[in-house]
Amino acid sequence: MRYFAGAKAAAGIGEEQVSAADVAELKAVLGQRHGPVLDKVLAASTLLVDGLAAKDPMTALPAGATVEVLPPFAGG
Repeated sequence: MRYFAGAKAAAGIGEEQVSAADVAELKAVLGQRHGPVLDKVLAASTLLVDGLAAKDPMTALPAGATVEVLPPFAGG
């Protein structure tokens, strides 16, 4: 797991190791570890699995996959 911007602030860390079979399980595990603030950020974020957007919660997470949490960014 790699966290960026608001996701990093909500998790309190920039990276961690997590085991989960799919994106839905991953979000559940992260919510249990880090609480409702990260849950809220995850609901609004894009998750990249090995560089590809994982929009389906049933997206499988192969062993060794890198998952990045990209919260919405404000631009100007």
